Amino acid sequence: MAPAQAPASASRTKPRQHTLAGPVRVRGKGLLSGIDADLEILPAPAGHGIVFERSDLDPPVRIPARVEHVVVRPRRTVIKSGDALIETVEHCMSALAGLRVDNALLRLHGPELPAGDGSALPFAEPMLAAGLVAQDAERIIHRLRAPALCEDPDGAMIAAFPSDGELMRVVFDLDYGKNAHRIGPQGWSFDLATGDYLREVAPARTFSLKEEAEALIAAGLCTHLTPRDVLVIGEDGPIDNEFRFDNEPVRHKVLDAIGDLYLIGAPLQCRVLASRAGHGLNRRLGLEIVHRIKAANQAASLGTGRVMDARAITRLLPHRYPMLLVDRVLELDGSRRAVGVKNVTMNEPFFPGHYPGQPIMPGVLIVEAMAQLSGLLLAQTLEHTGKVAVLLSLDGVKLRHKVSPGDQLVMEAETVTANSRSATVQCRASVAGKTAAEAKIRFMMLDADAEIE
Repeated sequence: MAPAQAPASASRTKPRQHTLAGPVRVRGKGLLSGIDADLEILPAPAGHGIVFERSDLDPPVRIPARVEHVVVRPRRTVIKSGDALIETVEHCMSALAGLRVDNALLRLHGPELPAGDGSALPFAEPMLAAGLVAQDAERIIHRLRAPALCEDPDGAMIAAFPSDGELMRVVFDLDYGKNAHRIGPQGWSFDLATGDYLREVAPARTFSLKEEAEALIAAGLCTHLTPRDVLVIGEDGPIDNEFRFDNEPVRHKVLDAIGDLYLIGAPLQCRVLASRAGHGLNRRLGLEIVHRIKAANQAASLGTGRVMDARAITRLLPHRYPMLLVDRVLELDGSRRAVGVKNVTMNEPFFPGHYPGQPIMPGVLIVEAMAQLSGLLLAQTLEHTGKVAVLLSLDGVKLRHKVSPGDQLVMEAETVTANSRSATVQCRASVAGKTAAEAKIRFMMLDADAEIE
């Protein structure tokens, strides 16, 4: 990356986290919806990460820019929390990754980010003009330890491999098959550590074939656009437009991959190889990498001690054996996130009566264990001191994998919303890295001496 984009304080051995030196504003219409959007990108403290906020909702809803919040939609990347959606985040995320912005709050008035010309320039240029500042915290860079591969039956694939490079290098092979006479085979690679993101990647625009654009318009999308506004490719090349690079389509695919993979929550040190991959495959690879990172962190926590042992747990939870289902807490990130474990043994009181021939842990108890960990997480907030989290409702409960004697159930709880009277927590439980259950749990916060009816 050129010196103007890589702050001098970001050394190779101990790079620092960075945020914006001042606020940035980007206005325009959403790419697909055409709805007016007003985006404000604000500086944020070290450790904050990239967080979006739907400021037009009452109350405003914050959505961390994490792959766990990504939902599948055609031709774009969408993040969601509850009923709140933010559409087409990939170009902005790519700009944040390319400029090495670690912490920012992005306040959006509208359901979709402004599109500009369909590239990352509308976000990258004003951020670069505002400038970046180093923060008093070391940058967390995840180093991939083993290969990861995701592929579709049609042959599209994306894979990540360990690398000695400083950051992520993306190698993309674009092949449009029967439409190769319009978009010829293209291959290109870009290294985030050494390449000039602003010149080589950011200007590359999103594109579509003429018939794809017509299908979008027929579906009521992109009706505000003409081929002069975006890159539409006909039989003889761009319609009423020109390529910015001879290989602009493959460069935009690299742009998308950089943005989608920044949703793992931190920079990644690896080499990415992709062939005909899109947002769906990028999401799957990101989820696989996140699960590996969490499993490695949890394994490390098991060998380094406990954040909260059984005695500390019983001081915060009213539950006792046999209904106390959290053995220890491995990780507490303030009131934002917690990781805990339940060691499942053959001596559990429910096994003699629950499928005794092939004992499995009841799904309702897995949910109860996640709820108890959530209660411990919520107890870290000062306004919840002296209160008990009482389960109010469950949403999106899915039981995906059996839990048997000898398993260690690893639970994760992440706060979605919380105030003095109620809270919502997104939970996941896994065994050996495989998801066993997940649920969004809503709690009512009651005084510890209040009568529970």
